[in-house]
Amino acid sequence: MQIAKHRGMARARVAVARKLAVVLHRMWSDEAEFRFGKEPAPAIAAAA
Repeated sequence: MQIAKHRGMARARVAVARKLAVVLHRMWSDEAEFRFGKEPAPAIAAAA
């Protein structure tokens, strides 16, 4: 939002798109899997 305030909404969109592109490119090059959210809680905590 700081970029949008200072430079305009168009540049803010480009900044977000670039950031996402960098993350996706790194994931593709490392062949990493996408994990949404936090790690699941251990089974011990679920049993308590």
